Amino acid sequence: MLPDNWCVMTNDQIGISMRIGATVFFTLMVLCVKLTSGTIPLGQVVFFRSVIALIPLVLFLRLTDDFPGGLSTKRPFGHVTRCLFGAAAMFASFATIQYLPIAEATIIGYVTPIFTMILARIVLAEQVTATRWIGVALGFSGILPLVLPDLTGTKANEEYLIGVSLGFITAMLTSVAMIQVRSLTKTENAGAIAFYFAFTCAVLGAATFPLGWSAPSMEEYALLVGAGFAGGIAHILMTLGYKYSEASKLAPFEYLSLVFAVLADLMIFDIVPASNFYVAAAFIFTSVSFVAIKDRRKPKPAQT
Repeated sequence: MLPDNWCVMTNDQIGISMRIGATVFFTLMVLCVKLTSGTIPLGQVVFFRSVIALIPLVLFLRLTDDFPGGLSTKRPFGHVTRCLFGAAAMFASFATIQYLPIAEATIIGYVTPIFTMILARIVLAEQVTATRWIGVALGFSGILPLVLPDLTGTKANEEYLIGVSLGFITAMLTSVAMIQVRSLTKTENAGAIAFYFAFTCAVLGAATFPLGWSAPSMEEYALLVGAGFAGGIAHILMTLGYKYSEASKLAPFEYLSLVFAVLADLMIFDIVPASNFYVAAAFIFTSVSFVAIKDRRKPKPAQT
C-alpha cells in the first residue's frame, strides 16, 4: 500500500513545476505568434495576445482577492513607464519572431539580463562585481558566432540582420521594463503590474486598427486566441512559481525555453540549428551560470 503522502510535493517541487509549465506556455504563445506572421498585422497580434490574456489574469486576480482592490496604485507614472517600455518590447519581440527562427530569437533574448545588469548599475547605482562584468563579456562573445556568419561576407542576409537588430532592441527595451518592475515591486501589487501591462498593450495594439487589420480565418483566430490564453497562463504560472520557490532555484529551468524552442522549430518548421547556434548557446549558458554560481557563493552580511 502506498503511503498517505506519496503524492505530496515540496514547495520547491511545486515552484519548479510551475516554472516549467510557464516555459511550455510561453513557447506555445511564441509558436502561435510565429504561425500568424506574414498574414496578420503586428498590432493586431499584440491586441489579441493582450486582451485575451486579461481573461485568465483577471480570473486569477479574483481568486487571490486582488481584483479590483489590488489594482490601486501609489505610482501611476511608474506604471506608465513600465507599460510603455514593456509594450514596445512586445511589439519588437513579435517582429523579431517574423524574421528569425524561434530558437535564435530565444537565444538572443538571453542577453536581456546582461542589459538589465548594466542598466541597474547606471540607473539604480547597483554594485556590479568583476564576476558579473566577466559574465557580460562571455555573453556578448557568445552572440558573435551566432550572428557573424549571416551578417558578413558575400552571403550577408538582410532579413537576418533586421531580425537580429530587432532581437537586440527587444532585449534592451525589456531590460528597461524589468528595471522599472524591480522598482515598482517595492510598493505595488504584482497583479496590478501585470494587469496594467496587458491592458496597455491591448490599447496600443487596438490603436493600430486605422493602419489596417486583416480578416483572420478560423485557424488564424484560433492561433490569436491561443497566443492570448497561453501568454496569460504562462504569466500566472511564473508568478506562482516564484511564490513557492526561490528565484535562484528556478533560474536554471529558464534554459528549457531554448530546448522547447528548438523542438518547435524542428517539429513545426523543419529547421535544424547549425553548429554555430550550439557554440553561442554554450557561451551564453556559461556566462549566466558563472555569474549565478559566483553570486550564490558570496556570504550574506550578518543581520544586526
